[in-house]
Amino acid sequence: MKVAILMAVALFLSSTVLAEVPETVEPAQIPAYRLVRPDVATAGQPSPEALARLGKMGFKTVVNLRTEKEGAAEERPLVESQGLRYVWVPMTAETFSLADVEAVEKVVDDPSAGPILIHCASSNRVGATWMAIQARKGKSLDAAEAAGREAGLHSPQMEAAVRRVLGAPAPPAAVPPPAKP
Repeated sequence: MKVAILMAVALFLSSTVLAEVPETVEPAQIPAYRLVRPDVATAGQPSPEALARLGKMGFKTVVNLRTEKEGAAEERPLVESQGLRYVWVPMTAETFSLADVEAVEKVVDDPSAGPILIHCASSNRVGATWMAIQARKGKSLDAAEAAGREAGLHSPQMEAAVRRVLGAPAPPAAVPPPAKP
């Protein structure tokens, strides 16, 4: 029994190590691309050419956080035609919810899903989702926020949405410097 478990772990680790995706890509092809884990990349909207090459780039799963109004539905056939898994979790700052975070987290935690590309229009929603996932995994709010910013979080609206979902206090307001006499 122990041997079977060890073999399964070794097989999983070898498949994870062998599944490599680029560390960087041309920003015109995939803007705001970042490798946040060896098996998870975050990004803005890939160009049509890049979408058509995601399988060749080593990805197995694409998670799209864009809404239908943004044209997200058009992406599914192109991604699936490459034999890739497509997961659609449409969100905005106003609709961002714990269910959204859990849906993405479920994919990220699935060892058979990687390598994964998680994207939205600019990587802002991706960063917000990544921040929430990191906080749920036990990182401090500051560390989770730093990870979210590294993954693309850049708007106060999305940061506020994450804090709302996590039940965390709003960040302290910036104090303006004292007026000069």
